[in-house]
Amino acid sequence: MKEAMFYRQGKDGEVVCELCNHHCHIKDGRRGICGVRENRQGTLYSLVYGKLIAGNSDPIEKKPLFHFLPGTMSFSIATVGCNFRCLHCQNHDISQYPHTHDGQIAGSERSAASVVQAARQAGCHSVCYTYVEPTIFYEFARDCAVSAHEQKLKNVFVSNGFMSPDVTRDVAKVLDGINIDIKAFTDDFYKKVCKARLQPVLDNVKLMHELGVWVEVTTLIIPGLNDSEAELRDIAKFVKSVSPSMPWHVTAFHPTYRMMDREPTPISILRRAREIGLEEGLRFVYEGNIPGEGGENTYCPACGAELIRRHGFSIIKNNMKDGSCQQCGERIEGVWE
Repeated sequence: MKEAMFYRQGKDGEVVCELCNHHCHIKDGRRGICGVRENRQGTLYSLVYGKLIAGNSDPIEKKPLFHFLPGTMSFSIATVGCNFRCLHCQNHDISQYPHTHDGQIAGSERSAASVVQAARQAGCHSVCYTYVEPTIFYEFARDCAVSAHEQKLKNVFVSNGFMSPDVTRDVAKVLDGINIDIKAFTDDFYKKVCKARLQPVLDNVKLMHELGVWVEVTTLIIPGLNDSEAELRDIAKFVKSVSPSMPWHVTAFHPTYRMMDREPTPISILRRAREIGLEEGLRFVYEGNIPGEGGENTYCPACGAELIRRHGFSIIKNNMKDGSCQQCGERIEGVWE
């Protein structure tokens, strides 16, 4: 156990966790919504510090991050727990583990130094905090991130974007890139499907960008829930309002966990979502989870030249040079070196 960051004392031995926008009021002996932060006699503890449930080398494109060191590998880590309860979570076996195993905390003991060493030995260029919401193991993630920077590795989050503004400002000091889910554009969806709220996510997309972290956005399109043209257009307009150069990934849903009653996303809907994003003025919109369809390639927004050809998580061809289009010289926004 490690004493948690970002909490304050409440009344009658209660503590208020200020790590994310749930702001859980936790009584003595109880845990927050994430299931991994516990109040013990007025002190809040992280129960997952250094207790990794996963540690793998993944292509950075899997996150997905398409404008961040393309073609490199990222050492991906996670603990159990999550502050969302998404009905369609593809990693529900670890994200909901404390809730489905009577509060047990699974994982292998690791130090921040050993994580960074493993990343270097695997030839990775970054450490990625992913699979579950990384905010819930923030203390360990931050220590790893500091160590990674010392060893000239970059840090990336794959996040639901629900961290508190104070945490956003703190992590931005050691974070180089982040992919944030905008799961839908209605509070109703967030409340019913994720047990959360939309506005804090939108606020964090803006704040991360303002703080200089490279941001990409993902929307998993679920038939009948968030696939209307109006809603997709609203998401595209929001992303453009933050930055027209912010990549938007529109990805295909496949039935899983507690959402087996929905059909997989038709390619036609992803194609239309990409068209909507481009119509609204986004420079980069990508189709995900349908390899080989061409919507995952990067094209120059100025001359239309194919810059990066992808197939799934693999780079087939890279025609960029020094972050620019070789054909017309247009600067392409991203983290390229």
